[in-house]
Amino acid sequence: MNRKTAAVTAAVVTALISIVAIHIVRGQVPEVALEVAAILTPPPLTPPPVERNRAATVLVSLETTEVKGRLANDVTYKFWTFNGTVPGPFIRVRVGDTLRIRLKNAKSSMNWHSVNFHAATGPGGGGSVQVAPGEEKDFQWKAMHPGLFVYHCMTPHVPIHIANGMYGLILVEPEGGLPPVDREYYVMQGEFYTKGRTLEAGLQPFDVTKAHAERPEYVVFNGSMDSLLNDGALKGRVGETVRLFVGNGGPTFTSSFHVVGAVFDAVYANGAIGHPPQQNVQMITIPTGSAAIVDFKLHVPGRFFLVDHTYFRSHEKGTLGALDVTGPFVPSIFSAKPGNGQWGH
Repeated sequence: MNRKTAAVTAAVVTALISIVAIHIVRGQVPEVALEVAAILTPPPLTPPPVERNRAATVLVSLETTEVKGRLANDVTYKFWTFNGTVPGPFIRVRVGDTLRIRLKNAKSSMNWHSVNFHAATGPGGGGSVQVAPGEEKDFQWKAMHPGLFVYHCMTPHVPIHIANGMYGLILVEPEGGLPPVDREYYVMQGEFYTKGRTLEAGLQPFDVTKAHAERPEYVVFNGSMDSLLNDGALKGRVGETVRLFVGNGGPTFTSSFHVVGAVFDAVYANGAIGHPPQQNVQMITIPTGSAAIVDFKLHVPGRFFLVDHTYFRSHEKGTLGALDVTGPFVPSIFSAKPGNGQWGH
C-alpha cells in the first residue's frame, strides 16, 4: 500500500467513525441487520407471538418428505409432507420481514417438490423453485401484507401434491401484533382419496380416479380422522379466550367451520387483517386454499366439538375434533350439564 492509498483509507475510516460517533451522541445508534431462525411448530401447536419491534430476515427451513403415517384406526397412508406432518409447520413472522426459504427435498422422496406462499408478492409465490429428491434450494420474499395465509406445494400435478398433504399456514402479524389471548391452536382441514373405502384397513394408496371425481374417502382435521379427539383434544379453562388459526388445504371442498356450543367473538374472515374483525359469528366459510382466525371466550365447561357443518363429512369422513374445557359449572349461562360427549355434533 503506497502513502496515497493509505491516506485515503485512513480518511474513509475516520469519516465512518465520525458518522457513528455523531449518531451515538444524538442517541441514534445504527441498527444492525437482524437475522433470526423461524420457530416452526407442528399442528395443533403455534409459535409464540412475535415480540420484535422491527423487521428481520427470517430463515425458514422446510424439508419435503414422503412418509407412511396413520390416517385412521388400522388405516395407513403415504403422506407427502412439509417437515413430516400434515399440515406442515405453522410459520409466524411480522409484516416487513424478509423470509429466506431453505427448501430441502429428502433423498428418499420419489417426486420433485416446491412451495408456494399465498402471502408472497411475486409470480408463482415461490413455486417456480422446483427441488429434485436430494437437492436443496433457497429463495426469499418480503412479507408485505399482514394476515393468515396458506402455503402449499406447487409442483405439477399440483392438486395431487395437495391431496397427499402438502399444505400449511403462515401468519404475518401486523405491527403491534394481534390482541392477546390465553391459548392458540392450529387446525387445518384436508381431503384424502384412497383406493379402499372409508375405514378399510391397511396401507391405502392414492386413487386418482376418485380425486378427479371429487369423491374423497376422508375429510379430516390435521391429517387424520381423530387427530383432535381423545388424547389429541384441545384444552381450555373457563374464563380463557381461545384463538384458532383454521385453514382449508382442500384441494376440493369448502369448509363450513363451526364450534358446537360457541359463538365466535371475533372472526378475521379469509385470514384478512387490517379492518375490525366480524363479531358474534356462528360459523365461518373457508374456501379451499384459504384460512380464518377465530377468537372466542370459554364461559362454561364441557366438550365443544369442532366440525365442518357439512355434517356427513363430520360424522362419516372425519372432520370432527374437540375442545375440552374445565372449570366451574355456570348454570346462569347454561344449565344443561355436560353429558358423555356424544351429543350436539
